[in-house]
Amino acid sequence: MTDLQQHYLLIINGKSAGMPALREAVSEQRQAGMKITVRATWEGGDAADIAELSGAMGITHVIACGGDGTVSEVMNGLMRLPHDRRPVLGIVPLGSANDFATSVGLPLEPGPALAAVKTLSAYPIDVVRVTAGAGSESDTSYYINMTTGGFGAEVTSTTPKTLKRLLGGGAYSLMGALKAWRHRSYRGTLHWDDKEENVSLLLLALGNGRQSGGGQVLGPRAKLDDGCLDVLLVKDFRSVMELTSLIRELQSFPSDGRFVRYFTTTQLTLTTEVDNSPWPLTLDGEACCYDHFCAEVVPLALRVLLPDDCPLLSSNSRV
Repeated sequence: MTDLQQHYLLIINGKSAGMPALREAVSEQRQAGMKITVRATWEGGDAADIAELSGAMGITHVIACGGDGTVSEVMNGLMRLPHDRRPVLGIVPLGSANDFATSVGLPLEPGPALAAVKTLSAYPIDVVRVTAGAGSESDTSYYINMTTGGFGAEVTSTTPKTLKRLLGGGAYSLMGALKAWRHRSYRGTLHWDDKEENVSLLLLALGNGRQSGGGQVLGPRAKLDDGCLDVLLVKDFRSVMELTSLIRELQSFPSDGRFVRYFTTTQLTLTTEVDNSPWPLTLDGEACCYDHFCAEVVPLALRVLLPDDCPLLSSNSRV
């Protein structure tokens, strides 16, 4: 496909639509011949709806312009389209954390990021389908980076937006430190492969990508195209001495440590007992509480513009 046949739809979080650097970047690329249609969101759900409409607009590339939440919402809209009609996903990061963009090596400034859209290659990657709910109700959504449950989700959901803007990814680390001394454990039953286990966890992470919460690496060996979820289980601790051991294990991610377990699977489910509290769960940064959920890999479901040397592609694995 030639450049003249490519039509880019840039979906921008409405709160950032007036950013001078972004407007300048769009103007510069239009002058260079890039065909860009811009649509801004007004309220939650708009980004997904606009992305879904791209299938009828002759759009070849949909550019998510915003933070991890905007990227996730745009991606969910694309997943409503048939596989052979999904435009390529590009990303211009504008959020406070930008975990996905950072981990895959995308430019983090509007000008270079938008310019890169024209030169980066489209790689097919996995997405993860999550069916989650409370009681008899459940909803299905998708993510491309990471879901965290328990403590990690609690930190994400309670970090004030003002603090995120002031400190960027450091806001999550600050809130995590504050909450570590007032933490609670989360109980439930996990099912994966042929295993079933009752757990009491501080943190559960299900990674398609590697990091969450403003740079916290929770899936160090994850690949975007390997058909697997990288699962991190962190058991609860009871004393400062145990916390020291837990932190040490988080530096090596053992397959079966005293506090930390790290493994891969294609599907994992969690259910809680009636007397257990629902789990806070994030989907690429957006948090809700659920008492049951199932995460399963949808292999190579979406093409995404990535650097050729992206460390999260299997083709770039070091032997």
